[in-house]
Amino acid sequence: MRIFVAGATGVLGRGVLPRLLGAGHEVTAATRSPAGVALVEGLGARAVDLDLFDAGAVSRAVVGHEVVCNLATHIPRTSKMALPRAWAENDRLRTEAARNLAGAALEAGADRYVQESIAFLYADGGDDWLDEGSPIDAVANLATALEAEASAARVTAGGAQGVVLRFATFYGPGSHTTRDTVSLVRRRLAAGFGAERYISSLHTDDAAGAVVAALGAPAGTYNVGDDEPLTRREYFDSLARALGVGLPRIAPAGGARLAGKRAAVLARSQRVSNRRFTEASGWSPRFRSAREGWPEVLARL
Repeated sequence: MRIFVAGATGVLGRGVLPRLLGAGHEVTAATRSPAGVALVEGLGARAVDLDLFDAGAVSRAVVGHEVVCNLATHIPRTSKMALPRAWAENDRLRTEAARNLAGAALEAGADRYVQESIAFLYADGGDDWLDEGSPIDAVANLATALEAEASAARVTAGGAQGVVLRFATFYGPGSHTTRDTVSLVRRRLAAGFGAERYISSLHTDDAAGAVVAALGAPAGTYNVGDDEPLTRREYFDSLARALGVGLPRIAPAGGARLAGKRAAVLARSQRVSNRRFTEASGWSPRFRSAREGWPEVLARL
């Protein structure tokens, strides 16, 4: 298939490109830097210099492609996540860029549109498993993720296959948030609240494999996470053990309320089920939980 990828040089895209090419697809990747062009072309894909906020340019670039994958994000460093302005570009990507890409996919007659989204959208579920029908609480910067999902739904309404992947928390060797997390745990600190609350996670290699698997999934919204969500205590302790350092301190859940709505998300208990996606696509994660994944990530950092 002829596949257009936005966000090809991000932490997810860098894993997706070689998998698509290895499966025999023809891939065009959008990028805005010489380093991005070198990366894309070095892998064997075609690079195109593209401003995702220019609707006309996006439409021209997408012509001739059967699939459009929107993996474009701009996630701020952990130290800046509480600042509203730090999410401005990410919000534009979820709104303007997603609308442009979805519109271009429809104009080009593409068969499929894949949209990256996030499982953070779900309200606190306590110890219960959360599926795609569980309550949503899209506070603060999460609201624009729903707008990105609406762009995929628009593609489906137009007669093609719009697929939304609600990813769990990424961890992997190419992720700056992972490096920040490792740095904090070395100092016996954890970037989260509520030791006994659940965090659903996903190795970035498994996330990349899920994007490829989504090429064969029916239209719809899917949770994509590992098989065994851990409590924050289990999650951060497993990293500490892999590092060989003392177990980190985790702030009480109530402390998140003092830091505003953006930080409050880090106290939610989200035990997210991947069952619908595994059954629809045949995908399964290589790493069942972060207990297995952390040692592999540290070996590659």
